[in-house]
Amino acid sequence: MSISMAISLLFSLLFLNISISSAASNPTYQSLLQCLSQYINPSQNVSTILFSNTNPSYASVLQAYIRNARFNTSSTPKPVIIITPLEESHVSAAVICSQKVGFQLKIRSGGHDYEGLSYVSDKPFFVLDMFNLRSISIDMTDESAWVETAATLGELYYNIWEKSNVHGFPAGLCPTVGVGGHLSGAGYGTLMRKYGLSSDYIVDAKIVNVDGKILDRKAMGEDLFWAIRGGGAASFGVVLAYKVKLVRVPETVTVFRLERLLADNATDIALKWQSIAPTTDENLFTRMLLQPVTRNRQRTMRVTVNGLYLGNADGVVALLSKDFPELGLKNENCTEMRWIDSVLWWANFDAGTPPTALLDRNVNDADFLKRKSDYVQTPISKNGLESLWQKMVELGNVGLACNAYGGRMDEIDDKETPFPHRKGNLYKIQYSVNWNEPGNETEMNRTSQAKALHEFMTQFVSKNPRRAYLNYRDIDIGVAENWSYEEGKVYGESYFAGNYERLVDVKTAVDPNNFFRNEQSIPPRTK
Repeated sequence: MSISMAISLLFSLLFLNISISSAASNPTYQSLLQCLSQYINPSQNVSTILFSNTNPSYASVLQAYIRNARFNTSSTPKPVIIITPLEESHVSAAVICSQKVGFQLKIRSGGHDYEGLSYVSDKPFFVLDMFNLRSISIDMTDESAWVETAATLGELYYNIWEKSNVHGFPAGLCPTVGVGGHLSGAGYGTLMRKYGLSSDYIVDAKIVNVDGKILDRKAMGEDLFWAIRGGGAASFGVVLAYKVKLVRVPETVTVFRLERLLADNATDIALKWQSIAPTTDENLFTRMLLQPVTRNRQRTMRVTVNGLYLGNADGVVALLSKDFPELGLKNENCTEMRWIDSVLWWANFDAGTPPTALLDRNVNDADFLKRKSDYVQTPISKNGLESLWQKMVELGNVGLACNAYGGRMDEIDDKETPFPHRKGNLYKIQYSVNWNEPGNETEMNRTSQAKALHEFMTQFVSKNPRRAYLNYRDIDIGVAENWSYEEGKVYGESYFAGNYERLVDVKTAVDPNNFFRNEQSIPPRTK
């Protein structure tokens, strides 16, 4: 061994010894370690699943699933300890012991929570990071899958594809989103108009309740099972896994992308899209993107229509030549492919990328970002669109992604699951602004733009309550400081409309002391 290697090893051992002794002198760490040791098999070294802030791996474990760089700064409040369970019994022990030690427990599966509520708090807290619990078991005999909470959507899609080329699952477009958070907040994607939401296909689940017990659907009862299919499971317990039904997809699907500027017929396309996209054949899903851009040194608007058709190119061209001739879709604008390849296409992978790319978790890959949401129930007029273009160009950085509803979404009762935004909604808007430069000035500028555009849109969107989508978490709507019923109602009715009351009833029954909480969780009536 060289002298330099020996010195490096010596320093590594010294640092490790310091971190171990620091942890040993930390009373909170010691209390948690001692408690967990009572519930976890003695043959397992409990300390291997705990990361205090003196552990050399603490920062990398914390940062690995921070998907919004706004919450990865030196001033961001950080957990006292990160608990990384390796098996289900560790989760039960973590729930019991966090209560005994007296710390709030934040639950993180994929880290895509837009406001960082799964790993940030201004009160001392632990993070229960589920990233080790990611197994997927596909059963083609009954076309179902058991999926652990920290498996990603990309991993789920890949595992389905390995078994079948004619099955899929109606979930999101971003492959690195964790299944646990996505499904517990409803979840949607390009199969929404044909099949509905991700949560509409949950047939069983396993959850750790506030007593540390592991419950399946039968044991938890139908009220709690209802709540964790769209009501945000982190208000009620720790979901370990969901059992979902798969759906059928054709061997060949078709995707297309068309862009228009205002100098072309972009306004006419946006106007017509609002009425056609929600009412056309349910085999067609389209997303309309509205973005301010610069062309020939002039600021203008770009309207992009992306589509997935469950069939061949001839079929979608014929359909839209009848329903939407203004779009001008032609065969040369279309690409036929397998459904799994359409997943890669929507995630902006290059053509020809193999499905194995869906297994990449993109560790430490995060922009600064802000998101908001709205629902549109009446088409925006041509004059309204023109005023919107003016506002978006004036602000400069915020884009809108408009996702067509209708089809199956019109057929499911709004009380079937906690997600209430069904019939009567033409499309959902996601407000989107990203930036790369750190610093408060840029952040204030971009978030202020998002708020200003959201305020401008008040005249065009749902009212009483103004609705929002839980998985596009937005703390501007309101936050809980005392977790009273009235506090929760502010954001609760935006996310859940009339279903808020039943969610409060479930919360009161299963977690009356409000152990499972975050800044926008469901409060119990007793608070």
